[in-house]
Amino acid sequence: MIRHVSESQKGERAPVIRSEAEQAADAEFLSLYGDWASLTPSQVAEELAGFAPPWWVIGGWAIEAATGYRREHEDTDISIFDSDVPAFVEHLSGRWHVWNNVGGVLHPLGGRWKAVEEPRSQLWLRANATSPWVLDVPLTPVDDTGRWTNKFLPGHVAALDEVTWIADDGIRYLLPEIVLVYKARLRRPKDEPDFDATLPLLSAERRAWLRDALARTAPGHHWITRL
Repeated sequence: MIRHVSESQKGERAPVIRSEAEQAADAEFLSLYGDWASLTPSQVAEELAGFAPPWWVIGGWAIEAATGYRREHEDTDISIFDSDVPAFVEHLSGRWHVWNNVGGVLHPLGGRWKAVEEPRSQLWLRANATSPWVLDVPLTPVDDTGRWTNKFLPGHVAALDEVTWIADDGIRYLLPEIVLVYKARLRRPKDEPDFDATLPLLSAERRAWLRDALARTAPGHHWITRL
């Protein structure tokens, strides 16, 4: 079962829980790369209207859409296939500058660099050099047949429709159990409420899949016992 909740639904959001180490890391990050003022999923949809290739929301917003659990969001993450990067850059040309982040090293796309060399890297968007970043786009590598691949779980390959769902507003989201696999390896306090909200929605089959995936990607994680 998936429960979609509109971004406009009234109600206060729970604060993000961050450890002191995470807060220090965030402060260092901002001092190096600058501030963020993320678009919401609906705003992303407006920016990508007319963009033909698929894109989908991942991270905390995907958990919220599936479960209805509302918390603060530090950023918005979407994903596209690495093969669609040139089309993505072209679509946003004139409105947003697209940068490729490869292990913390940034360079702009669209001029000297036409495409990405690392299919597991990220894209960041901002309007100009003095503006905040607005969107984080971790790329998803495709296999030889154009299928979605899980870059954290070797061998997990599927058609995109099998690992995502489309909400009533037309926005596509990654399945919450897959989002949790991505989150588990980071072992952050802020992800605990996301797990708590997702667990009651999972069928026995989906719980078993998540338990096996966590055993492979995050051995010893305490979520495995709860599953």
